[in-house]
Amino acid sequence: MSITGPLPASPLSASPLPPVPNAADGEPDRRTAGLTIGVDVGGTKVAAGVVDGAGTVLAALRRPTPGHSSVEVANTIADVVAELSAAYDVWAVGIGAAGWIDADRSRVIFAPNLAWRNEPLRDEVRDRVGLPVVVENDANATAWAEYRFGAGRGRRDLVCLTVGTGIGSGIVVGGELFRGAFGIGAETGHMRMVPGGHLCGCGNHGCWEQYASGRALVRLARQLAADDPAAATVMLAASGGDIDGLTGPDVTEAARKGDPAALRCLTEVGHWLGEGMASLAAVLDPDRYVIGGGVSDAGELLLGPARDRFAETMPGHGHRPMAEVVIAELGNQAGLVGAADLARI
Repeated sequence: MSITGPLPASPLSASPLPPVPNAADGEPDRRTAGLTIGVDVGGTKVAAGVVDGAGTVLAALRRPTPGHSSVEVANTIADVVAELSAAYDVWAVGIGAAGWIDADRSRVIFAPNLAWRNEPLRDEVRDRVGLPVVVENDANATAWAEYRFGAGRGRRDLVCLTVGTGIGSGIVVGGELFRGAFGIGAETGHMRMVPGGHLCGCGNHGCWEQYASGRALVRLARQLAADDPAAATVMLAASGGDIDGLTGPDVTEAARKGDPAALRCLTEVGHWLGEGMASLAAVLDPDRYVIGGGVSDAGELLLGPARDRFAETMPGHGHRPMAEVVIAELGNQAGLVGAADLARI
């Protein structure tokens, strides 16, 4: 297989590039041309796709994440890349990984759901596939995809929040993805909101994601159903009466049907979401928040309370512009689309 176009400079030696335009800025520049492969690696699946310069996925594959062996994960990534590159002429690979990535976009410092500890993932995959490879945090890749091709088009400063089991986040400032000095910035889900609060997987207590996530939604729903089953009849019916079997989708569906307990759960989680966004506004002052992840399927049942609390608690509220809060557009493909696009730059 041939590789079209010149190989990009090594990310270790390349000089700083100007901000990459998003799709609303007109024709993409030379860095956004050609086909690349994006790979989204999570605790349960490896999803990969061939992506063009307009963010269109031309072909996609999905494999189970092979247990917790770092070697097997690298082999699985290499296998899907090989299968896709056999059918398409691609020139680079971007990997979005659920973990902390170093500033060189080469090494996974730590991944909570995989056996990656200071793992040289870029080199391991590059040596297997013979293509340039970059590694990026999966939430950063999602944010980049929404900035370039989704709900962030036309904005230069945005925060993308993936509200799932926890809170993943990515930040674009002035058209550039913010990574921090060591590559692991934008972990906003681990801002401490409640000192001495619920224990978080990061080891601290009271992190934002313990109050504004799918985990928080389910915990609250089970608590309310146990305390007042009569107010949670629709929600309990969805789980067959099993309080411990309640899931986030059960809560959302019950709330759409008017279940009082389910509505209360989404309102409280939405309020915590807005509270955190107000804190971020004090530091970053973005003009748009893009909300994705499974919990965002609740739509305005979540975003309405989030906007209300955001407006109430934003520093200087009533005397400054307020950022828009919108639903993400790219869904489950955002991570691989963003990873593929970041491989170009």
